[in-house]
Amino acid sequence: MRRAAVAVAAGAMAISLAACGSADEANDSGSNESSAKKGDDIKVGLLLPENQTARYEKFDRPLIEKKIGELTNGKGEVVYANAKQDASQQSQQVDSMITNKVDVIILDAVDAAAIKSSVQKAKDAGIPVVAYDRLAQGPIDAYTSFDNVTVGKTQGEALLKALGDKAKDGQIVMMNGSSTDPNAAKFKEGAHSVLDGKVNVGKEYDTKEWKPENANANMEGAISAIGKDKIIGVYSANDGMAGGIITALKAAGIDVPVTGQDAELAGVQRIVTGEQYMSVYKPYAPEADAAAEMAVALAQGKSLDSIAADTVDSPTNKGIPSILVDVTSLTQENIADTVVKDGVYTVEEICTAKYKAACDKIGLK
Repeated sequence: MRRAAVAVAAGAMAISLAACGSADEANDSGSNESSAKKGDDIKVGLLLPENQTARYEKFDRPLIEKKIGELTNGKGEVVYANAKQDASQQSQQVDSMITNKVDVIILDAVDAAAIKSSVQKAKDAGIPVVAYDRLAQGPIDAYTSFDNVTVGKTQGEALLKALGDKAKDGQIVMMNGSSTDPNAAKFKEGAHSVLDGKVNVGKEYDTKEWKPENANANMEGAISAIGKDKIIGVYSANDGMAGGIITALKAAGIDVPVTGQDAELAGVQRIVTGEQYMSVYKPYAPEADAAAEMAVALAQGKSLDSIAADTVDSPTNKGIPSILVDVTSLTQENIADTVVKDGVYTVEEICTAKYKAACDKIGLK
């Protein structure tokens, strides 16, 4: 796989790509040259997976809609649907997009394998599909996400740093994401590559539907199985689950480092207070911009060669044109230089009355 290094400045994305391998290895889905050439008057179907995680409605949707508007001089139309974590509903939404004759679909799959036949339906109807954030199966035309193995490594490295010399003094609990999400497997892979041999994993779970209440129940089970005095840390794959995990830990009187991901406001506030050790800050603007750029190009029958020089393989397809975005470990030390500097949150949003004293303590003003 050819890899991309993506550096993010406030509101901008610069991509430096070093490619290797032959262009012959890529499939023919990187362009929509067979489609009739279209101008700015295009219709883009946007399918997001759920609304429990704050990012999708707060960041991804508005950022994609804004970029498509910019790229089409305000003429492009976005048809939006959210599956609310229901794979069957998302399949129906793809059918609706096909009936609605959209020119391209941006798809963040609830279940990467289950959506395969729907992606094929879109392809058969001449509608290219851009996989967004999660690499869906089927004849995907393009893909953008973060380097998800690196996300897991970043979490694992942060947990090891937090544990320090105590890394082998007890056991950690690993709370992975949903087994239906291919990203979760990548996060797990990256975390294990860092943690294996350096910590003792007492219990490990794949958390159904990424739900905080399921993570909470799993954590309660882990505490009962391991014993509260033996747990020294928790690998949590995202912030939502971290919230459920920390609730269980606090109820048992346990104070240990907990990781996260997504830099959700509640997660950032827990980092401020020290309840959560870190999160992974994933700058959504460059990911959303990449999806919009590829979608507009495909809808207009243009090649992706100048946009996505990276490629990835899915279980069903090889050489999918892709853009991968880098991530940052978010801790108390760099809140101001990441989510605040990039305009994701203001200090006032983070440091409400409840968190004012904690913010003052770490110098976040």
